[in-house]
Amino acid sequence: MTAVPEDAADATLRKEPPEVTVVVPSFNQGHYLEEALQSIAIQDVATEIIVMDGGSTDISLAVLRRWSERLAYWRSEPDGGQASAINEGIKRGTAPYVAWLNSDDTLEPGSLRVLIKALEENPAAPAAYGDALNLDPRGAKSPVWVQPFSERGLRLRCIISQPGTLIRRSAWEALGGLDSTLHFALDYDLWWRLYRSFGPLVHVPRMLAVNRLHADTKTRNNRAAHYAEAIGVVRRHHGSPPMKWWLAQPYAVWWKAIVANFGDRK
Repeated sequence: MTAVPEDAADATLRKEPPEVTVVVPSFNQGHYLEEALQSIAIQDVATEIIVMDGGSTDISLAVLRRWSERLAYWRSEPDGGQASAINEGIKRGTAPYVAWLNSDDTLEPGSLRVLIKALEENPAAPAAYGDALNLDPRGAKSPVWVQPFSERGLRLRCIISQPGTLIRRSAWEALGGLDSTLHFALDYDLWWRLYRSFGPLVHVPRMLAVNRLHADTKTRNNRAAHYAEAIGVVRRHHGSPPMKWWLAQPYAVWWKAIVANFGDRK
């Protein structure tokens, strides 16, 4: 049997019940998957890691077999999409806090402890979130647009970075998890639903996660569909979208696509 990475093997020795269920949805992201798993395994809280792989044909299976002793559950088969896979994974878990980490993103050391502390100090809040960085293929980092929670801010844009977020299982289960009919703005929709049902989410002004930018990301390759779905989420939860959405559309969809394509050819 292939050895489990040393720090992951150490984590298996912890006998306390898991504090956080972390689901990792993945599909053909094998070159990033191990780094994502490593970033969860080194957290200083007990976690149960559940990987929901959509039937990858790259090196993902080799990574999952290497990590199998550290994972609470994993499978690799076609599924109903990202939201459905995340919902299934969290349902399999038992911890009082839940999160998902896409297989091409990473957590910063100590992130989960910081988020748990924030929720313990704010018992009415359904979720807590921190700041995050974007990491591009050249290794350059830039801050993700994250700001303290307000309804006004949320209706203007998604002000929460999903990788750096932790949710109470009780709130997740009360809402039934993610809306599996959504493909791009599923996290944005969840923040609205948590807010409408339980009140404001708590912002922690600390860098907690890294969001990897690369040519194969779903949102990068479907900018128009992503933008349209996000507008639909605002309309669903707030009513008529603010004018900002229409004014920003040429930049957010077409200009960003041109810049990204130019960068790919350099």
